[in-house]
Amino acid sequence: MSQTSYFIEPDQLESLRTNENIIIVDLCKVKQYTQAHIPGAYFINYADIVKVDKPVMGLLPDDEDFSALLSRLGVTKKSLIVAYDDEGGGCAARFVWTLHVFGHETAVVLNGGLHSWANEGHKLSSTTPEPSAASDYTIKKTHHHTATRAFISTHLDDDNVVFLDARSLAEYNGEKKFADKAGRIPGAIHYEWTASMDQNNNLRRLPAEDIQTRLDELGISQDKEVICYCQSHHRSAYSWLVLKSLGYDNVLGYPGSWSDWGNHPDTTVEI
Repeated sequence: MSQTSYFIEPDQLESLRTNENIIIVDLCKVKQYTQAHIPGAYFINYADIVKVDKPVMGLLPDDEDFSALLSRLGVTKKSLIVAYDDEGGGCAARFVWTLHVFGHETAVVLNGGLHSWANEGHKLSSTTPEPSAASDYTIKKTHHHTATRAFISTHLDDDNVVFLDARSLAEYNGEKKFADKAGRIPGAIHYEWTASMDQNNNLRRLPAEDIQTRLDELGISQDKEVICYCQSHHRSAYSWLVLKSLGYDNVLGYPGSWSDWGNHPDTTVEI
């Protein structure tokens, strides 16, 4: 499997599952994990991979906290981390994006997540595995794959930069408000995160050519630098993953997203 693929199929994971360098991470709700998960998968609570500084949500975790979490799972530099959830990939993509930001780029999302795994005849388990051995994995966040409020503010009129708004249309239009300000980043293009999911194929990513055609129609083309955002960079982490899987070189995620932009007194918004 190519490490530039960003997605892995259930059959691929099945054949790799017993490899000692594979670490499978479940980001479903704890109730779902307790009932049924991929055999050998370790549970991670989504709240443990993000940092909150109210009213800003979805910030990057501290270096020490994230290193400790990965060390408990026995992660090393050699580890291929496969993440999944049961919502089509939002939580899993946020984890994989975070790993990339911290420099651990051997990390992929299970295409379709628990839906594709369970619905296509793969085994499930209710047994919680014990990590074979904790590691001492020290990892630090980089400046790669991320956009800040300051960076966005200085590129609002840059024709080479596109803002992809992965929220619902009601949030994009300002009809739903989850911050002090309603609306969107000026010039942002709406492409809801679920638009690239195949509802008839266990929530897998749609074929690349179908997504690319739509993105080109919207003006989110591969020659642009694309900044993905939503309310907290949960949904838009999946958008980041999808674009990277299509071969986009310059894609950034905005940690905090609208909870940062929409709550800051000095930002401009468009409705």
